[in-house]
Amino acid sequence: MAEIKYEIVENVGVLSETEKGWQKELNLISWNERPAKYDLRDWSPNHEKMGKGVTLTPEEIGKLAELISGEDIDAG
Repeated sequence: MAEIKYEIVENVGVLSETEKGWQKELNLISWNERPAKYDLRDWSPNHEKMGKGVTLTPEEIGKLAELISGEDIDAG
């Protein structure tokens, strides 16, 4: 399996943190030296390990923001 290279270009923010220190973060990440995309996933402390996540283009993150801003979201 080929090695996956990534560079966190910008940490946009942290959504939550577990008791073990893992954080759900929104970052702008360049994967395999490609143009950076928005990325939402769990990261271990020091970004040594990562969980599964979703990657969105700037256009997709803009559309997501539009969708969210138009909804009444119950935070539970």
